[in-house]
Amino acid sequence: MSSSASASTTGSASPRFTDDHVRQWREEGFVLIPDFFSADEIAPILADYERIYGLPDPSGSGRARVETDGESIGAFRPDQFRNIDQFPYEGGREMNMISMHPQLIAFARALLDAPQVHMYQSHTWAKYTGEADYDQVHHCDFSNHTLTVPSDDVTLRTVDFIIYYTDVTDAHGALHYVTKPDAGKILRPGTVFAPEDKQQALKAVEKSAAAPAGTLLAHSIDTFHRGTNLTKPGGHRFTMTVGYKAAGNDMISFHIWQQAAGRNWEAIFRHASPEQLRVIGIPLPGDSFWTERTLKLTRARWPEWDMTPYFEAARLTS
Repeated sequence: MSSSASASTTGSASPRFTDDHVRQWREEGFVLIPDFFSADEIAPILADYERIYGLPDPSGSGRARVETDGESIGAFRPDQFRNIDQFPYEGGREMNMISMHPQLIAFARALLDAPQVHMYQSHTWAKYTGEADYDQVHHCDFSNHTLTVPSDDVTLRTVDFIIYYTDVTDAHGALHYVTKPDAGKILRPGTVFAPEDKQQALKAVEKSAAAPAGTLLAHSIDTFHRGTNLTKPGGHRFTMTVGYKAAGNDMISFHIWQQAAGRNWEAIFRHASPEQLRVIGIPLPGDSFWTERTLKLTRARWPEWDMTPYFEAARLTS
């Protein structure tokens, strides 16, 4: 599948990714694309992060100092997962719609070689120097995405995108990862949880995902990676994680949008195109789901959603 073809399916004339990015993700498990999002695109979202989560005191006062010797093996701690919220967000249009950006949809289709994809995860993450010990062991993410394991069939796999809203240097706790080929030289075939005696060997070949604001990181959920500590005094990093899978792949899940029915979905319906709404499970106009009854009941549930295309496709008047 060519990247140009995949981008055109979303109405975007110029793709922000290449076939080399697709190849690297499939072979290595990680790919970084700086400037995937422009400064103008992320500026209003960054302002929402600052409003919602706040900025730290540049001096770092008021937050506990986390000391690390750089040699110990990390661990998972509850404090690492503070300041996480799930879609839809209490932010503006830009903050809510970037998870369904046409270029993300196009890239997910290309990576997964899937004609249609479903967004199954979207959450924010704000980290601050000293608020937690963010140093982790090398691990894979699939244990809380599936009850099985990632498929050998790329179409049945999944991609996690991480969007950088601030510069993420090593001093800002950049994620560190090990490519699939490098991990294969250290771990036995089929290893899914790296044993303690292999952690230092993985750290010896890890790469940094440090990159500027606007970067998109794409990784597969069966590649080894770890969180690292923020060491810059008064430092912070704002990111968003967005997960896509092929539509109809019931083995993969994370957020269940129906469980968030009380959140601000009007912010999504007011701005999303039918193609964007399709990636969260809403049938396109003209689908057999849309009958006179389902159309009118859905309009009553979401009165601010302009459903004209759906009514027109069903040849009904609104």
